[in-house]
Amino acid sequence: MTAFWLIAFIALVAGEAATVGLVCIWFAAGAVGGFLVAILGGQFWFQLIVFAAVSALALALVRPVASRFVHPRRSPTNADRVLDQTATVIQTVDNEAGTGQVTVLGQIWTARSALGVVIPEGSQVRVRRIEGVKVFVETM
Repeated sequence: MTAFWLIAFIALVAGEAATVGLVCIWFAAGAVGGFLVAILGGQFWFQLIVFAAVSALALALVRPVASRFVHPRRSPTNADRVLDQTATVIQTVDNEAGTGQVTVLGQIWTARSALGVVIPEGSQVRVRRIEGVKVFVETM
């Protein structure tokens, strides 16, 4: 049975290397537990229990910490600083016509109305979200 656990370990590590998503590594740790029990002469049913327990323990204890490094939180960009800022409409915002520009923090942005209403030139608006290179605004 030691060969079984060794092959399982290698396959699970290879699977983790291929996915890099913290999918198989927990089971690879469990395979090491099963391998150790097999070396010590434990029955196969006990090897399976140790495999399941070590896998679950590794998942429960290590995954929350490890996932912070694999899936870090989104870092704000320079563009994010315009969110919730007041902007001035310099070209009428009309979603149907595909027109609209605003100036916010000294920058000119293509704008669309978040609520779908026409916003005339000279209006003060608030930037609600960014999609690509467009800001979506609402009247104040």
